[in-house]
Amino acid sequence: MTLKQGKKMQSSNCPLCNGKKVDSTVTFTVDDGKTLVVIRNTPATVCSLCGEEWISESVAKSLEIMVREAKEKRRTLEVVDFNLENVA
Repeated sequence: MTLKQGKKMQSSNCPLCNGKKVDSTVTFTVDDGKTLVVIRNTPATVCSLCGEEWISESVAKSLEIMVREAKEKRRTLEVVDFNLENVA
């Protein structure tokens, strides 16, 4: 997933292909070589034509917390469903 952050999406058209940007969910992954974190159902804006993905700043902050908590557990693989209730 390409991680692009922004406070608000200014246009409903993709800047790469001019396709329509739509609200959706994606699977976000982080692999630091020691831990693989997979976060399903992450809220995002996705281009309906080329598939480019954007996440909001608030979602990015939540993802950072979720990834940090997963790494603190010292597991090799952590699969999480995105839910703000899971964020401390």
